[in-house]
This record gives sequence, C-alpha cells and structure tokens, in this order.
Amino acid sequence: MTLKFVGTRLLRGLVTLWFAVTVTFFLVRLLPGDPVVTVADPNMTAELRAKLLADFGLDRPLLVQYGSYLAQLVQGNLGMSFRQSLPVTTVLMERLPWTLILTLSAMAVTIVVGIPLGVLAATRARGWVDRLIQVGGITAQSLFVPSIGVFLLYVFGVLLGWFPIGGALDPDATGVAASLSMLHHLVLPCLSLVFIQLGGYVLTMRSTLIETMGEDYVALARAKGVPPGAVVWKHAVRNALLPTTTIAGLQLGALVGGAVLTETIYAYPGIGRAIFEAVGQMDFPVLQGAFVLLAAAVVVANLVTDVAYGLLDPRVRTS
Repeated sequence: MTLKFVGTRLLRGLVTLWFAVTVTFFLVRLLPGDPVVTVADPNMTAELRAKLLADFGLDRPLLVQYGSYLAQLVQGNLGMSFRQSLPVTTVLMERLPWTLILTLSAMAVTIVVGIPLGVLAATRARGWVDRLIQVGGITAQSLFVPSIGVFLLYVFGVLLGWFPIGGALDPDATGVAASLSMLHHLVLPCLSLVFIQLGGYVLTMRSTLIETMGEDYVALARAKGVPPGAVVWKHAVRNALLPTTTIAGLQLGALVGGAVLTETIYAYPGIGRAIFEAVGQMDFPVLQGAFVLLAAAVVVANLVTDVAYGLLDPRVRTS
C-alpha cells in the first residue's frame, strides 16, 4: 500500500466532505420559514433581540456566516442548538450511539445473510432456487424504506403485537433487561434496512461468483480433486468477495439515508430522528451538524473501502 494511493483517496474524501458541508449550509437556508423566530421572541425588546441574534451570528451576511462556520468546523465546533441552547456536538453525541447500533446491525445482518444467498444462487445457477433468489433480490431492491417500515410496523407491531411500535428502550429497564429491551426494539428498524440492502449483496455476489467459477484456477482446483465445497468457498468466493467489499462501502450511504426515514417511522432516537425534528423546529445548527456527521461517516467508510480493496487487489493501487 503506497502513501500516494492513500493520500489520493484521503484528499478526494476531504474535497467530498467540503462539498457536502457547503451544499448543506446553503441548502438548509432555503427551507421555508425564518430561523430568527426560533431564537428571538417577537415580544422581546429591540436591544435584547439584536443581542440574541448577534450571539448566534444571524445578524451577519450569509457569506460571512459561511466562512465563520467553516472556521469553527475545522476546530470541531458545530455551533449551538437554537432550540435546546446546547452545543450541537452534545445533542448529536447523545443520538449517535443509537444510529451506529442500527446501521451496523443492519449491515452485519445483510452481509451474513446476503453472501450465502448469493453463493447458493450461483451454485444453483439457472435452477429454480437461483430464480427464486433473483426475484427476491430484485424485489428487495425496489422496496421503499417507508413502505416496508410501515408494513412491518403495522403487521408485527400493531396487529400481532410482537414488537414495540416506537422508541429504542423501555424506560424502566435496567441491566440484562435493558439489553434485551434494546434488542427487542431494534428488530423491526433493523429488518427494514436489511430488506432494502439485501438485494444488492445477493445479486452482486451471484453474478461475480458465476464469473469466477469459470476461471482457469477454479478448473485446476477441480482437476486436482479438491472437494466441491472447498472449490467454492476457499478458491472462488475469496476472489468474488472483492466487488462485495466495494458494495459494502457504497451502500453505507444508502443505509444512512434509510436510517433517517426508518428512525422517523419507528421514533428511534438516532441521528435520523434528530434531523427530522430539526427540520420541524428550524434548528439549523443541529441540521447542519447531523448532515456533516453523516457525510463524514460515509466518506470515512468509502476511504476504508478503497484502502481495503487496494490491499485485496494490487491492481487497484497501480491503476
């Protein structure tokens, strides 16, 4: 792994993050409404109103606010929440663990289920099992997060009553009971994200493995008498995992976007729910901070994916 390869990816990631920050800063200011109403009461005296707006920097030109925001962002300061009068970092750090639990659980379940399904489809290519898995994968890719979320919530939460219909933890649960309660609340939101991500892993793994099974080294392994299971899992799957590694990084962005809708549907107290609340309250600093945090997570995930792909395939580092 060369420093030039890592440095190029890092620079690309920083440019992407700057672009995301800039778009977010100006985009949230196009939202209908006046943020001044959030921090200043119309019944205030003119002096107190002016002081309050100056404290939040809302009395300055937009470009000056943008420059100040970038300067503070470099120092790790995301500003103050209009509504809660707390540092945005404090507000988001309370929500971040829940979003990490949800997205990482969904990604882990998707990979654990998706890769074996893709292998099963590839080893039964053009059979009824393969066709069934393909139909399921294509259907899963076409699902919309709110649709599957509302369906699961209504069937398993309202009709059957098997799972909670909102929140992330029973308020009175402690110890082991709290852990079980957290897992109980996690099932439906996690499944909602798994359903929309699973198809990509399954179909990518299937097509890549079918192509890999036709390579000369696989034929050689078979000619040497290597058991069929070892041919597939030890030789073919190992190389077929390379595109799946890329998919894992790229789909983190879709997971993040899906988490916003999923957390809203299930009233799950993560970053996505904070974004929904911030839009309704016109809390620009929280909205900006949440988008910056999520954008940074996606950029880091893609950087790690690029580096991992470079380690797995030397051709990427020299291309």
